[in-house]
This record gives sequence, C-alpha cells and structure tokens, in this order.
Amino acid sequence: MTLRHVALIARKELRGLARERTIVFAVLLQLFIAMFSSFLMVGLATLYDPDAVAGFSSTRYAVGYAGSDSALRELLEAGRDFRVYPMDLSTAVAALKERTLNAVIWVPATPPDAAEPVTITLYTVQNDIQASVVTVKIKGVLVDYEQELRAVRADRLTEQPVAVAVPASAGGENFYEFVFGLLIPLLVFMPAIISAALIIDLICEEYQHGTLETLMATPVTFGAMLWGKVAACLALVPVQAGAWLLLLAANGIAVENAVPILLHVTAGSLALILIGALCALHYRERTAAQFIFSTGIVVVVLVVLALPANPLNLIVLLAIGAIGAEHWLILAATAGGAALLACLTGRYADRVGGMRRDRILQEQR
Repeated sequence: MTLRHVALIARKELRGLARERTIVFAVLLQLFIAMFSSFLMVGLATLYDPDAVAGFSSTRYAVGYAGSDSALRELLEAGRDFRVYPMDLSTAVAALKERTLNAVIWVPATPPDAAEPVTITLYTVQNDIQASVVTVKIKGVLVDYEQELRAVRADRLTEQPVAVAVPASAGGENFYEFVFGLLIPLLVFMPAIISAALIIDLICEEYQHGTLETLMATPVTFGAMLWGKVAACLALVPVQAGAWLLLLAANGIAVENAVPILLHVTAGSLALILIGALCALHYRERTAAQFIFSTGIVVVVLVVLALPANPLNLIVLLAIGAIGAEHWLILAATAGGAALLACLTGRYADRVGGMRRDRILQEQR
C-alpha cells in the first residue's frame, strides 16, 4: 500500500460524492439552514424552553379567577398580559373547555401567614401551543406571588438563605444555554455521523456492484482502497463542521477555540468512521451493516456520555472558553483510541483482502 494509491482512491471517491446529487443536496441544505440559523434557533429554542417566545407575544389572555381574593389577583390585574374575570370554578372550567378562556386559576382561602402552604390550581388547555405561552406568563406572576408569601413568612426562617449574585447580563441565559449546550455540539458532530454512515455505503457498494475483482487486478491493494475511502469521508468532517462554525459566527454567535473544536471532532469522527468500516467489511451488505452500526453507536454514545469529560461537555467548554490545557490530554486519548481502531481495521482489511485475492487467483486457475 502506498500513499499515492490512497490519495488516488480518496480523490476518486470525492469526485464521486460531488456527482452524487443526494449528498450534494444534503450538504447544501445544511448550509442553507445554517445561513438562517437565527430563525432556526428561535424555533428550536421554543421547543427547548417556552420562555424563549413568551416575550414575543403581546396578546392579553383571558384568565378566569376562582376562589378567595388574594394578592395574586392584584398581580394578575396589574400586568399587561391578562384580562382577569372573577367567576365560579365550575363556570370558569366550562368556559375554558369552550375556549372562551385561556386559563383558569383557583386560589384557596388560605391566609398568607397560615401554617400550611398555599396550594394554587391552574387549569389550561392540553396539547396547545398557546397554553404553553400562557403557562410561562402565569409562571412569572406566580413567582412574584411566591416572593410576597416568603416575605410574610420570613419570621419562620431559622437560617438565612444564601444570596446568589446573578450578573445583570444573564437575562438571556436560556437562549445561550440552548445554543452552546445543545445546538453547537449537535452541529459539529452531525458531519461525523454522516461520514460514518457514508463509509459503509462506499465499501458495501464495492461488494454489491462486483467491482472488487477489477480493483484487485490493479496495483491498488485492498488496504489502499479502504484507506482511500476512509480519507475521503474524514476530509468532509472538518470542512462541514468548520462551515457550521463560520455561519454561526456570521449570525453573531462567537465560538471560542474553533481550531481545537475541529481537532476534537475530527479525531472522534475518525473513530466513528473506522467502526463503520469494520461493520461494512464484516457484513458486506448495506442494510445489515447500517443496522449493526446504528445499534452499536447507540451503545457507544450512552457509555461515552456517562463519562465526566464526554465529547459534548468538552465541546461546550471549548466553545465558551471555559477549559484549560487539559483538553489536549483528552484529545491525545481520543487520538490514541482512533489509532488502535486504525490498527484493528488495517489488520482486518489485510485479512479480507488476502482472502479475496486468493479466491480470485483460484478462480483464474
């Protein structure tokens, strides 16, 4: 096996991928979505945290108030988000079912300074997006009411609570928690999953199309064929992940340590690609190899995520610049694991290639 043959196979596969319309359209679709990632993140943040869209709503919602008068009613009426209608509980619930009310609150006749807790019941419409927004807005009022109850019952405290100083700039912490804690790790590892699945298709199609016999008749060895395909799949990972990071930066999201992130993702991607290559070499049939690979990856991901320094946490810490030089040790460990997989894959490929060549020679005789 020579590097020239590996490079030749890699260029051939990359040219083939460039002509594959499905893959090209998939990559272009990812880039198109990333170009409008601001809109994408608003939509996804809605699913992650309804607070993200509560501030965009200017509608005044009709709320039925049942039970005893309290400071909660005054807080609801003082805000600009609700129109409060005092009524009986049964009448209010019936109106909620007919969608003439957006929510119903029932407050018991428990004095603020009573020994027992104040249990408030909230009725909303099930499986309704508007109900999520209403619930978030009412939650803010309930938090204010809770603070008033705490002030009334403050004399019962035996110890002073610990004061937490929250920075004034942390008002959008939920949004940035979503972006850096969930979106960025998923974006940079998405090309790794795609490339690992792609290597299975590239290897299995050689068996299914019967082109291995032609390949074995050339100076290109079976190992060179395998490593050329691995190199082609691996080359796509930093390009796609880097494009994601650049487009996020163009949308005003600054990501720290972009180069170390790409190095970690590339090393982890190499391990996934080699696992996919082993599955393809063993099963030689696309459906079976993809099924075993997908099942195995689920197990591997669950085990890896159980570690404190798992890849997702590492990417988050790198993206916000909250990790020191110890991440290079993790990178070295990941690269070492990928090297062991590379040795195993190379030996298995030599064994499969030797058996294949011997069978071809026997058939020629």
